[in-house]
Amino acid sequence: MELHLVQIIAIYALPVIFAITLHEAAHGYVARHFGDMTAYLEGRVSLNPLRHIDPFGTVALPLILLALTKLFGGGIIFGWAKPVPVNFANLRHPKRDMLWVAAAGPLSNFAMALAWALLVKVGISIEGSTFALPLALMGAAGVFFNIIIMVLNLVPLPPLDGGRILVSLLPYRAARSVARIEPYGFLILISLLVTGVLGAILLPAIGVLMALVAGLFGVPVGDLIRLTNVI
Repeated sequence: MELHLVQIIAIYALPVIFAITLHEAAHGYVARHFGDMTAYLEGRVSLNPLRHIDPFGTVALPLILLALTKLFGGGIIFGWAKPVPVNFANLRHPKRDMLWVAAAGPLSNFAMALAWALLVKVGISIEGSTFALPLALMGAAGVFFNIIIMVLNLVPLPPLDGGRILVSLLPYRAARSVARIEPYGFLILISLLVTGVLGAILLPAIGVLMALVAGLFGVPVGDLIRLTNVI
C-alpha cells in the first residue's frame, strides 16, 4: 500500500504535535511539583499544544524530515517544542529533583506510546471497518514517533534530558564537568546525526521499545512494524 505525502502528514499530525508539546508540559508540571513556579507563571504548565508549539521545531522540521524520508527512505523523524523554562535553583533539592524534572518528558512519551498502541489494537480488532486502517496507522505513527522522541532525549548529552539526568546522578565534580558540555550539546548532536552515528545508537533501542510496547497490548510486533513501514 502506497500513501501520498499528504496522507502521511495527516496521519502523523496529531501524534507529532502531542508527542512534542506534552513532553514539554510534563517538565513544567513536575518542576512545579518540586517547587519551581517559573513555567507555571509563564502559562506553560498546560496541556494546550498551542502554548508549546515552535513553528520550526514542531511543524517545519518534522515535515521536512518526513518528506525526505518519503523520498529517500530511512532516516529519523524528530522535532522539538518551545523549551519549558525551569530554574533548577528554585527546586527544593536542585540536584536530586533535576532528575525527576528531566525524566518527566521521556516518561510522558512512553505513556503516550502506550496510548497510541491501544489505538493500534482497536484498529486491528475492527478489521474490515472504514476506520480500521486509519486508526491503526495513526496509532503506529504515535508509537513510533513517541519512542523516537523518548530515546533521543535520553541520550546522555546536555542539554537533552538524558544529560540532565546524568548530571543529577553524578558526584558534584563530575557533574560540573558534564554540565560544561551544554553550550556545545546541540552541535555535537547534529554532528552525530549527520555522520549516522546517532542512528546507529538509537535504532536498536527504538526496535526493542517498539517490541515491548506492542507486546504489552498483545499487538504482534510484525503488524506494528508493517504499519510503520506503510507510513
